[in-house]
Formats: sequence, C-alpha cells, structure tokens
Amino acid sequence: MSRKFSFLTKQSLNKKIKSKWFLGINIMLAIVVIALININSIISFFGGDFNKEVKILVIDNTEVSYQVFKESMNTLTKEEDTGKITVKESTQNEEKLKKKLKDNQIAIIFNNDEENFVSSKIISNEKIDNTTYQYITQGLNNTKTNVALTKTNTDPTLLAKISSPMEIERVVLSNEKSVDENMEMVMGTVFPTLILPFFMLIIFLVQMIGGEICEEKTTKSMEIIISNVSPKVHLFSKVLASNIFILIQAILLVIYSVLGILISTKGQLQIDPNVDTLLTATLQSGFINKVLTLLPAVIILMVLSFIAYSLIAGILASMTTNMEDFSQIQTPIMLVLLAGYYLAIMAGMFNGSTFIRVLSYIPFLSCLIAPSLYILGQITMIDVVISILILILTIFLMTRYGLKIYKIGILNYSNEKIWTRFAKAIKSKDI
Repeated sequence: MSRKFSFLTKQSLNKKIKSKWFLGINIMLAIVVIALININSIISFFGGDFNKEVKILVIDNTEVSYQVFKESMNTLTKEEDTGKITVKESTQNEEKLKKKLKDNQIAIIFNNDEENFVSSKIISNEKIDNTTYQYITQGLNNTKTNVALTKTNTDPTLLAKISSPMEIERVVLSNEKSVDENMEMVMGTVFPTLILPFFMLIIFLVQMIGGEICEEKTTKSMEIIISNVSPKVHLFSKVLASNIFILIQAILLVIYSVLGILISTKGQLQIDPNVDTLLTATLQSGFINKVLTLLPAVIILMVLSFIAYSLIAGILASMTTNMEDFSQIQTPIMLVLLAGYYLAIMAGMFNGSTFIRVLSYIPFLSCLIAPSLYILGQITMIDVVISILILILTIFLMTRYGLKIYKIGILNYSNEKIWTRFAKAIKSKDI
C-alpha cells in the first residue's frame, strides 16, 4: 500500500511540475514580482520621473537664508548634496536663471522683508510633485524661523533649543488596548504584503487538487485508479503532492523576490529612502518583535490551513462531474478566503470587538485573522493556540467524515446538481 501511495504522490507531483501551466505561470510570476520591485526603474526607462533628481538653485538676497535652507532640506530628505533633492546656490540673477532653468530644476529666491524678516519665491518650468513641494515648503518655513531668530539677536544656545524638535511622551489613557500610530501604518502597508503570498498559494492549492480530481473523473480514469487503491490513499496522495507543490512554489516566489531586489539594488544592499522610512516605522512599532514571537504559531497555522484547504477542496471536487461543477465548488472557498484576507487587513477597525475575536477562532479564517489580531494586541497567544486546536479538530473531523463523503462521491456520476449530490452524500447512512 505504501508503494501505491508513493507512486500516486510522485505521479501527481510530476503532473503539476512538468506541465506547461506550471512553466507559464511561473514565468509570469517571475516577471510580475521582479517588475513590481523595480517599478521605479521601469517608470524612469519609459520617460517617467519616479526617481528623477530635483535640483534646487537658490538666489539668496538676504545673505543668511541659503545655508539655513540647505541644512534644513538635508535634514528633511536625509541627503547630503546627493539623492533626489539637491540644494545649490546660484550666482545668476533672477532673469538669467529663468531663461536657463531646466525641467528638473527649481529656483528659490530669498528676499528681505521688513515685516516677516524674509520672503521667498519658487520658480519652475512645470508643476512640482506634491511630495517635493511639501519638503520645500517645510524647509522654507524652518528657514524663516531660524532667520527671524538670528535677526533678532537671539542667543545661539536658546536658538538651538527653540529650533530643536519637541520631545513627545506618548500616553494612552484608554482602558482598551490601543494601537500605536506607527503600527496602524505598518498594518496597512507591510502586513498585507506579507500575507499576500500565503493568500495566493492557497488559491493555487485549491485549483491544483480540485482540478486534478475533477480531470480524473471527467476522463473516467478515476475508475481505474480506485480499482487499485482505496479512496483514502488516493485523497491523501493528492493532499501530500499538492502541499509539496505549494512548498516548491513558495521557494520559487522567494527566489523571484531576491532576484528582483538584487536587480533593483544592482547587487549592492542599498535601501531606498522611502523603504528606509517604512522600515524605521516598522521597527519602532514593535511589529518585527511580535512577528518573531508569533512565528512558530504562524508556521503551524499555515501548515494546518494548507492541509485543511486541501481536504475541503478534494472532498468537494469528488462530487464534480465536469469543469462547470469544479467552478461552482471553487466559489465558496474563494469567498471565504477573500473574506479572511480583507478582515485581516481591516482588523484594526474593529477595535477588539467580540465579533472579530470569534472570527479568529473559525477554521479557514484563523490563519489570516489570528496573526493580525495578535500583532494589533487584540488577542493573546492563548487565543492563537485555541485557533490552532480548533483547526486541528476540524482537520480530524474532515478526515473522519470527509473521507466517507469522498468515497461516495468519487464514483458518483449523477446528473443532479453538485450541491444536491453533496447533500445526499452527507445524509447517507455510510457517514
């Protein structure tokens, strides 16, 4: 029996990996993943200005504003004369500078102002993008403050204290568990990105195991297979082969991501300023620490969820007689999976309600919702363990009773609607 099980598993795995579909979908995935990671380079290649350097040329008629403005911009953009925004002083007058101004250049003119100490003028050939304009206006406001303090002969030590950022102590008085502001940003950006591959892999898994069983039934090859092996061996071989396939696919996704990062950084591990800002917020929020603490439980939840989705896809696929039936069985599975994905992303909006906490215990949803709620601080590790135990119980029940449904459905070629056949199989005395 073990030989037959190994043979069926190997045959099923080879059928998936050596297919043209596998080759085609992985070529497409590789292109999409690498392209997304290198989207800035692609935009620039086609004439976009996603990563275009902006040069700010300053005419300082106050004799004190340029250096202050330059230091302020360097602080804001975390650059020292290099990068996306550079600041240099111009020796030309306003009229000559206007005539020679290029599209990637912005001219700023500082003038003395009796009432407001200093005024400025921004000149460009075209519209300035919103992010760059915000940097410039913030730099100008900082410049005005510092120039004003200098002109009023304010003590340098006092000037430094006035100009320094305010120290903020964050205190939350609510009795409810609150989410750090950085964590809210991370959960809206980093977390959806992390769970998206898991979401995609489950979709592949359901399509693989369900599609293969449906194909064997429609080609009548199922009768030959079942005459040589038991339905139990047949189902478990499909589950094992499909999960090994998903593991291989996950490794390939990691490889595509690494290739994309290497191409993006040209082999040098340089971090984009925008990514650096997000990474800093991620570290400050404590997201990484919570993920590392939860990692063993998450791995267990993922493995159990793959098995659970494999079993339900296989059991439902046993009732199919054509590809139309297979499309019908996919719909409820995909809807449940999609609901879990969006609930996990929007978990913070529920603010620890009983509703979302109960959903974190429900099999097929817990793999997505439970980690999200734990990171947000709305549930504890005990709740995650309860979700794992419920999922194990669900797999046990599907293995015990689902196998009987599978045995009935695998050779059922009735013309009745698929859900009618499924209902009859459940009501059968053999269950």
